[in-house]
Amino acid sequence: MPQTSDQPQSQQVLVDRSEEAEKIANKYTEAALERHKAEGLDLAVRARWIALSLIAVLVVYINPSVEVIFYLGVLGFLALNGWAMRRVGRVGQSRAELALIFVDLAIMTVGMLMPNPLSDSDMPLAMQYRFGNFIYFFVILSAGTLAYSWRTVIAIGTWTAAMWSAGVILIWWFSASGPELADVAQQGAGGDPRLANFMAPHSINFKLRVQEIVVFVIVAVTLGISVRRFNKLLISNAGLERERANLSRYFSPNVVEELSHNDDPLKQIRTSDVAVLFIDIVEFTKFAATREPREVIEVLRGFHGRMESQVFRFDGTLDKYLGDGLMATFGTPFAGKHDSSRALECARAMVVEIEKWNVERENAGEPAICAGIGLHYGSVVLGDIGANRLEFAVIGNTVNVSSRLEAQTRTLNARVIISDELRNQVLLEAGENSPILQGFIRCPDQEIRGVEKKLTVWKLE
Repeated sequence: MPQTSDQPQSQQVLVDRSEEAEKIANKYTEAALERHKAEGLDLAVRARWIALSLIAVLVVYINPSVEVIFYLGVLGFLALNGWAMRRVGRVGQSRAELALIFVDLAIMTVGMLMPNPLSDSDMPLAMQYRFGNFIYFFVILSAGTLAYSWRTVIAIGTWTAAMWSAGVILIWWFSASGPELADVAQQGAGGDPRLANFMAPHSINFKLRVQEIVVFVIVAVTLGISVRRFNKLLISNAGLERERANLSRYFSPNVVEELSHNDDPLKQIRTSDVAVLFIDIVEFTKFAATREPREVIEVLRGFHGRMESQVFRFDGTLDKYLGDGLMATFGTPFAGKHDSSRALECARAMVVEIEKWNVERENAGEPAICAGIGLHYGSVVLGDIGANRLEFAVIGNTVNVSSRLEAQTRTLNARVIISDELRNQVLLEAGENSPILQGFIRCPDQEIRGVEKKLTVWKLE
């Protein structure tokens, strides 16, 4: 059966369109993630440098002696490592970045637990825990939430817990027992074993160490979940940016800005007076017949791109591409005070743009491109059409008249033809001395298919 044979082909078309849509969505998502990662890394590095600077001042204040130079050196290595992280950071898994994070935590752990080589004190290693330096790991963790994925944030928590645990075990293993100091602590505690254990210089105080580790991991997991939620919002925002980019294909930037701040502004069907512009390349079929398909497409892209930029320059709406032409409206989706004037300004700018393009083509040995432009002003119906896939439509006899005026440019040997209705509206908007009306010549009234009476038109040769 013919329907059966055509079914796989139609299914393949749907699959191709779905894959294409997914690629476009992924492009915007990846771009958003890349931008977020770069901004996050810059912010994280600056926050790290500021935090380390403040900690350096704090360390000097707490311990104003020569031995503090060792800790300032540790802070310097952390600052340098942050700069290296910024250089290798990227979206997705990066082994270099993970390795630098591991180095970061190792520097912190070793700097806090190893004996200070600049100190001449015989203080037991276990006394390092009395300074409460573990809290500085929270600075590294909090900065990580600015730039890393939720998995990396949780990894920072687990790696820190593992390193700190290893440090606790090593210090417990290699520390001397110091019975004399333990006896002194026991006497000072007045027989309270918990107080004696807390005061003992060689005591690791495992329960407090476990408490530090567990609380840190809980905070890391909580922050990781928060980062994951934020990333979902970021991806959702990327979808909004994609929708905004789709709008920008049809509307001028200022209209897109206004649409983005309104809820469903296009769904209401309404009638409005707008200016409609049609432009089409003259004898393009003849031109395309003697050219390679790739060259034809390149010419169309060049033409559409140049004309589209003029539409948006004058706050118009790109309604649709029509092969070798396009349709634009002025006064959609919201009417303005100068819609007809902007439409006519756009038409004249298109003429100038085509002349510039033809100079480039002539220099390249290519034939000139000629185009006809038709404009009309009148009432149209605006609103979304379609069922599942909606399209903003402009419907009415005004559209048909504008299209047929564009076709009349061939018979009247004109570059631009405007209706008397559009001209009168421009007179109301810009006045009789408006320069955009200069050069237009009144033509004999024309019979336009679909219009009962002959139409008064004006042409620009």
